[in-house]
Amino acid sequence: MSKGLTEIRSLARSHSESAIATLAGIMRQENAPPASRVAAANSLLDRGWGKPRQVATDDAAQPVKVEYEIVRTIVDPKAPLEEAARQQQLEDASGPVALIEASAVDPDA
Repeated sequence: MSKGLTEIRSLARSHSESAIATLAGIMRQENAPPASRVAAANSLLDRGWGKPRQVATDDAAQPVKVEYEIVRTIVDPKAPLEEAARQQQLEDASGPVALIEASAVDPDA
């Protein structure tokens, strides 16, 4: 970190106590606009307790479950490209079930 940035952070942190007092004063000031009071209150809560965690939800307001699938495809470098393309089409069309069914059928029979 550069010396200038370190000095700026140090200077800003030296004003923490008065900044928090100012936010608290705005929050308590009854003639301040409500939006200012709410913003000050939120700033104080965020600094004291951390920002609340946001959970992604779907339309039913249920948390969204994210699943990842890692697929490893082993390709025979000697196999013609057409065969690899045919296998990919089978996978794309119906998923792994079509691939299993297709591989169970002997094309030479």
